[in-house]
Amino acid sequence: MNRLNNKVAIVTGASSGIGRVTAKLFAAEGAKVIVGARRQAELDSLVAEISAEGGDAVAVAGDVRSEEYHQALVAAAVTHYGKLDIAFNNAGIIGEAGPSTGVSEAGFSEALAVNLTASFLAAKHQIGAMAQNGGGSVIFTSTFVGYSFAFPGVAAYAASKSGLIGLTQALAAEFGPQGVRVNAVLPGAVDTDMYRDMNDTADKQAAVTAMHALKRVATPDEVARSVLYLASDDASFVTGTASLVDGGISITRS
Repeated sequence: MNRLNNKVAIVTGASSGIGRVTAKLFAAEGAKVIVGARRQAELDSLVAEISAEGGDAVAVAGDVRSEEYHQALVAAAVTHYGKLDIAFNNAGIIGEAGPSTGVSEAGFSEALAVNLTASFLAAKHQIGAMAQNGGGSVIFTSTFVGYSFAFPGVAAYAASKSGLIGLTQALAAEFGPQGVRVNAVLPGAVDTDMYRDMNDTADKQAAVTAMHALKRVATPDEVARSVLYLASDDASFVTGTASLVDGGISITRS
């Protein structure tokens, strides 16, 4: 407990799934948390849950595609809590799916904007605040898709999420001298609303489960605990990594 005591963190995509669970875990471990997503009501309920459990959080709703929104998240951290130590840039979408020859330019661009460009804009402002405070930890949510395993019909998702790994490495090399660590977590299938929307039948879920060495999908909490490690001082010498948290899907062929 209290692995993040006296730390201040931003979590985007916090209204549901991995983001929501991670925000609650960060708060339980002692961090003060700025939670971000588009849906104000869901963020308000999250803040209420964190407060009821003895934590401290502030909600800032907005669109991650907006640079001004990322400035507002950082400003909220500094205004309310005096600094920024951790950022979990988790907001993302599947994007337009289907045969790649049929994907629209607008659909492809939207996936890049939400999954990749938004993460760059977030880090652009987060890193400056962290460097002023002697360093910090930036974490992106990427995926094994397009990195160690490929599926047909999700080119926009794969390209945008794979781009995060290159961004992770570039930022880690550039800002390591200022004490800023940058890493990406690459989950396998996780039991979230997004997962259930993509796999809406028992047969589809069984097929995805079978792809993993552990023969099950992850809970959001399991991914959140890997993010907690990267956020904490336990990972003080870890930067520039693409950290697989994939239940062995990358090494399983049966």
